[in-house]
Amino acid sequence: MPRNQQIVLDNRPQGEAVASNFKLVATDTPALQDGQVLVRHHYLSLDPYMRGRMNESKSYAASQGLGEVMIGGTVG
Repeated sequence: MPRNQQIVLDNRPQGEAVASNFKLVATDTPALQDGQVLVRHHYLSLDPYMRGRMNESKSYAASQGLGEVMIGGTVG
């Protein structure tokens, strides 16, 4: 089974987000269950609203938790 690469928010940016705000984590891909498929993603959408989610302030979108995988639309 291939390895899964995840980009997680490691610390909250002060101003512009930089690479050191994130951590690349490799994990084992979970075993597939009946009816599931494994998709290799080729593109990840990085949208402007994601920067606002990196703050802890109230917004229309929930804050991104530290240590959580960054969420974004993908094409695979």
